[in-house]
Amino acid sequence: MFGSAGPRKREVRKDLKMKAFQTICRQLRSSKGFSLEPTAHMDFSTSSYSCSRKKKVNPYKEVDQEKYSDLVQSVLSSRGLAQIPESLFEEDNLLYGPVSKCKPPKQDEEAKAPRNWCPLLIPERSVKPNAASTPTVPLRIPLQRNTIPSVTKILQQTMTSEQIFYLERWKQRMILELGEDGFAEYSSNIFLQGKRFHKALERILAPQRDLKESNENLESGYIESVQHILKDVSGVQALESTVQHDTLKYVGLLDCVAEYQGKLCVIDWKTSEKPKPYIRNTFDNPLQVVAYVGAINNDVNYSFQVQCGLIVVAYKDGSPAHPHFMDTELCSQYWAKWLLRLEEYTKKEKNQNIQKPD
Repeated sequence: MFGSAGPRKREVRKDLKMKAFQTICRQLRSSKGFSLEPTAHMDFSTSSYSCSRKKKVNPYKEVDQEKYSDLVQSVLSSRGLAQIPESLFEEDNLLYGPVSKCKPPKQDEEAKAPRNWCPLLIPERSVKPNAASTPTVPLRIPLQRNTIPSVTKILQQTMTSEQIFYLERWKQRMILELGEDGFAEYSSNIFLQGKRFHKALERILAPQRDLKESNENLESGYIESVQHILKDVSGVQALESTVQHDTLKYVGLLDCVAEYQGKLCVIDWKTSEKPKPYIRNTFDNPLQVVAYVGAINNDVNYSFQVQCGLIVVAYKDGSPAHPHFMDTELCSQYWAKWLLRLEEYTKKEKNQNIQKPD
């Protein structure tokens, strides 16, 4: 009885091995990429079945190797030089202008202070105009021809390389789209629209002086755009008037000096085809405003002192203008930047005079 237990156990083990082997075969048949080829002898060993993967097709087998051998060698070779067609450079020059290469500013250069400091505000001057000296007609001092540089010229001559690059790129794009004559006409129209806008504002802000002038263009889109700003403007002191800084030796023609929401400001009216909701979108306009503020405070023709500025960006389609108010603290920050630009201009002028032959 005990002797027959051994053969039974061996048969059970053999059955288990067979079932395990059949299970493995079924799994292999259901798997992709495998094929089972039975051999002539059946054994209880998995080695009697050969398992092989399906061969992958080489997608480059039919490619003409000789035809592209030079190309492959030039790409893989570390000694090969990059070949860039000259037409790409010519196209870039046409669209964007010449490449301007400059080193990024160092940290100490970004935080440098003006060497010759001049205060923005004069403590001796009154913040608000005296009632007795307030003119019934806003001051309008005409601009005289002289050798003193203007604020506009100083800012143009001291533009950064980045500003020059983007301005030139915009110009080349416009010329490419409109042509030379079309761009010249476009620039002329923009200038005329700005001039008419300023004239219309003068007639609105000083009606007692310009009653005889025509009311043409008063309902233009630009005027509609600034209606909500004009409601907060009062006490106009100057319109299209010249200012001169006697110490720093520069002149400018400001748009307006008036109270905005109760604070006396230099107001600069601007037109734009694109929205400029932030003061950073106005580029050098804040420097222009603070230059006028500093000049008024040092000009004997003005008996009052200005501490704030306002940039108003109007739109031709009549959408609400964006006002950018500059309080005393912000004006002081831009004043330091303006002094740096003024020093840079003075340095360039001296270098040019040295290089000029006698």
